[in-house]
Amino acid sequence: MKEAAGEANLTVVAVVLIGIVVAVATPLITSLMKGTAEKSCCTQNGGQWVNGSCSVASTWDGKDCK
Repeated sequence: MKEAAGEANLTVVAVVLIGIVVAVATPLITSLMKGTAEKSCCTQNGGQWVNGSCSVASTWDGKDCK
């Protein structure tokens, strides 16, 4: 019976660790995806991504990307 309890405890620890990894990774991945989408939209519309924002030489205002 002790062996079964040990396996159950190990399963609980594994599930908790997986949950922690997912909780940390999800916001990071979401942020990276958002930044990549903004950069891509900027360059597709003729802009240049500089210092965290889109600098555009044309009349495009960047509103159609959000």
